[in-house]
Amino acid sequence: MKVIVTRPRAQARPLVTALEALGADVVECPLIEIQPTSDEPVDGAGYDWLIVTSPNGADEIARRGINLPRVAAVGPGTAEALRAHGLEPSFVPQESSQDGLLREFPRPAGRVLFAAAEGARRRPIEELRADFVPLYRTRLLTPEPPEGDVVVLASGSAARAYAGIGGTAPAISIGPQTSRVARSVGLRVVAEAPTHDLDGLVAAVRDLMKSTP
Repeated sequence: MKVIVTRPRAQARPLVTALEALGADVVECPLIEIQPTSDEPVDGAGYDWLIVTSPNGADEIARRGINLPRVAAVGPGTAEALRAHGLEPSFVPQESSQDGLLREFPRPAGRVLFAAAEGARRRPIEELRADFVPLYRTRLLTPEPPEGDVVVLASGSAARAYAGIGGTAPAISIGPQTSRVARSVGLRVVAEAPTHDLDGLVAAVRDLMKSTP
């Protein structure tokens, strides 16, 4: 099976290695580029919670964060990225999405700092009356779409970028939020990772390979 991996080149190697170990023919096609918004410190002094919504955000908090309060991760992939930097999240919702985080977040929330991508959804910020700090911006890339049997999508931005370049391969999504975006831009989602992290993506590809003659 030919599998298109769309993660940024600097982040793709662990996924590529795991898929190749399954026997997949991997085609790398980076579709997004992460650009930090600043090198200034992100100061968590005076906050009760810092919410981090993506592995890219975890990387930036590890690079720029100071005086950090309790940290909440939106899902297991973000939690894993935080732990890789020695930051143990105090809260990870059972449902790995911003909506799930809102439903399950400890209340009263106290003073919250919401750290995410530039242009992040406003609903969680407004509902938690949080302050917002944009950590990075996502630039969509426009390569020629490669041929493949399936495309692996680890974010809504990757889904938009893949649809934007005319990609048509069936998609494996990292989670419900990415699946919703993928379907909204006309992609066909054939599988969703059982856990919303790298291991889940690999498991979803493995199961699809087993079920494909």
